[in-house]
Amino acid sequence: MTFDAEQFKENLTARLRRQYGKDITQANKHDLFDAVSASALEIIMPNWMNTRKEYEAKPTKQLYYLSAEFLMGRALGNNLINSGIMEQVKDVLKDMNISYDFIEDEEPDAGLGNGGLGRLAACFLDSLATLEYPGHGYGIRYEYGMFEQHIINGEQVEFPDNWLKHRDPWEVKRSDLAVTVKFGGQIKYGKTPDGQDRFYLENAEEITATPYDMPIVAYGSNTVNTLRLWQASSPNGFDLQLFNDMQYHRAVERQNDAENISRVLYPNDNGPMGKELRLRQQYFFTSASLQDLVHHFVNTYGADFSKFPEYHVIQLNDTHPVVAIPELMRILIDEYNVGWDDAWSVVQKTFAYTNHTILSEALEKWTIEVFQKLLPRIYQIVEEINRRFVIELRQQFPNDYEKQNHMAIIHDGKVYMAWLAIHAGFSVNGVAALHTKILKEQELKDWYKIYPEKFNNKTNGVTQRRWLLFANPELSDFITKRIGHGWEKELSLLKGLEKYVDDDASLEELIAIKRHNKEKLAEYLKHSQNEFLDPESIFDTQVKRLHEYKRQLLNVFHIMYLYNKIVEDPSYNPPARTFIFGAKAASGYRRAKAIIKLINTVAERVNNDRRVRGKLRVVFVENYRVSVAEKIIPASDVSEQISTAGFEASGTSNMKFMMNGALTIGTLDGANIEIVEEAGEDNAFIFGLKADEIVKMKQEHSYNPTKYLDRNPSLAKVVNQLVDGTYDPSGLLFKELHDSIVYGVEGQQPDVYFILADFDSYVKAHEKLAAEYADKKAWARKTLINIANSGKFSSDRTIEDYVKDIWHLKKVAVK
Repeated sequence: MTFDAEQFKENLTARLRRQYGKDITQANKHDLFDAVSASALEIIMPNWMNTRKEYEAKPTKQLYYLSAEFLMGRALGNNLINSGIMEQVKDVLKDMNISYDFIEDEEPDAGLGNGGLGRLAACFLDSLATLEYPGHGYGIRYEYGMFEQHIINGEQVEFPDNWLKHRDPWEVKRSDLAVTVKFGGQIKYGKTPDGQDRFYLENAEEITATPYDMPIVAYGSNTVNTLRLWQASSPNGFDLQLFNDMQYHRAVERQNDAENISRVLYPNDNGPMGKELRLRQQYFFTSASLQDLVHHFVNTYGADFSKFPEYHVIQLNDTHPVVAIPELMRILIDEYNVGWDDAWSVVQKTFAYTNHTILSEALEKWTIEVFQKLLPRIYQIVEEINRRFVIELRQQFPNDYEKQNHMAIIHDGKVYMAWLAIHAGFSVNGVAALHTKILKEQELKDWYKIYPEKFNNKTNGVTQRRWLLFANPELSDFITKRIGHGWEKELSLLKGLEKYVDDDASLEELIAIKRHNKEKLAEYLKHSQNEFLDPESIFDTQVKRLHEYKRQLLNVFHIMYLYNKIVEDPSYNPPARTFIFGAKAASGYRRAKAIIKLINTVAERVNNDRRVRGKLRVVFVENYRVSVAEKIIPASDVSEQISTAGFEASGTSNMKFMMNGALTIGTLDGANIEIVEEAGEDNAFIFGLKADEIVKMKQEHSYNPTKYLDRNPSLAKVVNQLVDGTYDPSGLLFKELHDSIVYGVEGQQPDVYFILADFDSYVKAHEKLAAEYADKKAWARKTLINIANSGKFSSDRTIEDYVKDIWHLKKVAVK
């Protein structure tokens, strides 16, 4: 990609003049960020256009990744690095007396995702482009992210995440490609001119879906793929007559209802209105995306849909976009008069499904009442898919009525979206070796028996361009000095670092890099939250979505245990530790919010107690997001990956931490197993029950949490402190957390996630960790071994696995 410094300056000043009516001397921080981003996009644009032209000129199969979220993070730095123009842009800005660092922090994190699901999608798009595969994303252009988290009196309080307060300079609106999505209405039946049956909707609500495109810039090549996001609006949203009649709210009611579809990421769905909005969102973006693909196919290749799978493979990222399956059936049958069998054949060759969870409650299902009312024709199609499938089940299991009912796509008054995806798709993949094994042998074993050829594993990965090259420049330079360039696109080359694991100079440099990253994080938190961190202490970090199975509560119990031990035994002198948390709890998830309150309550007590000063500190980082993770992960010594074994599908933060030289303390769960296989168990701290042991205890109903409290007075004290007034004078604030562990609540067994069973083992692992940290050089050696063996966990490797086994794409080099 060529860079013309003078042209860049001219574009920048022209942007300020046209957009803001200002020159450089008058521009504020945001003006400069916007102008620099727009000027960089001007450089990227020719490659973006050429990529589309290349795909048109050389028709080939393309991948379309449908996902409810894409956790992209900030675009400016990533796009400059991938384009290879970061240093040139910095030099130009320096000549203009502008600090690049000054403007970089002005960019908001795109509010398009929340957790690992969305971050994985973002990494996949980066890898697809970098590897020169034609692969694109489809999702929703959320006006607001899930929420901006503030901690007030120790509690999570949600504020609007208005990331689009200013226009996004990286998006291109494509009004010419807008489509219409229909909800509700009545199904009508008629005949086509040639006598075929035809179904159509009358009196349906019509929503306009307008696409906004974002460039996905490859590293080291000219490919620029596309993330297309849909925004909802009403085609007749403003009623002038009502407005003139002074009924102002009613005049814009339809527009507001339409815009709500793309208003907020993951709206609270605890009530029926929230559930309906979630389903509206899912159908909205999948319908718009499929209409887009089908229109383009017909315009390019005609209406021979038997060729559609030759040019399209659609990956469904979890169950959110599974409604795309009956929607493609509807488009083919109702709009193009394709027969059922031919349409079904197209569907079966087009869709692949990624399962991201072992939790049954996370496998989406919709009540017939909501589904049928909102999507009457889609429900009718699902009914027919189910009718035909039940006939197959009766043939395979003629006397097993329980299995027939359980596997039916529609049963017990609900539509089971995962069952629909497994039945209709040609591939079903898990995202870590253990996860896929559990799917085959436990959670989806009935499905595996009838469709063994569909099931496969694709262990997740992360892009080293953002999570190492961009997030940790000092470590990146350290690596390049020793093994040269190339690792940026082939992470397995990091294996070459193993020759330096006994090199004192390298270990000393690695220690210095980690120290500097810790100082930078401490400086950031001092200014952003008035938190004071000691870079000499162990930075022990757990940053991820707040969910009970991820066991932030186990981490807090250990902190409470340490605090008690230090206070009670003045001779106990452990190494200084800073425990860092970052997490958002879903707005309707009461117990997760209580855990956040507990973390902050414990933090307030610990951080203000002189008896533990210099030994123990607890920090909860507000509003955890990608740009903050880019600061936390390179600074961390310890990575807490402590989910209950058998519950975490994969995890991706574990991979980012490993890549940046943090040692894992964790259970044998998700991708932790493969991390230990790569780096060796001596270079991690593994504890706790294994997945098969937990399964056995569940089957035998043999788990009794009380016995762990009876035999461990220190643990019993910690649990009792939830209700004895130590942290809350009323004893009520954390009572539900206490009761969920000791007695069970809401019909659940006590201690659903086996916190008490794993506590002793967790404490011992931490004691071993603390002892080993005392030898800084030995610790650095373990750190370097982890970095050197993180190559497997690049999303580039994951994408190549998908391409080989599922997608069968061909590389397209863009000139």
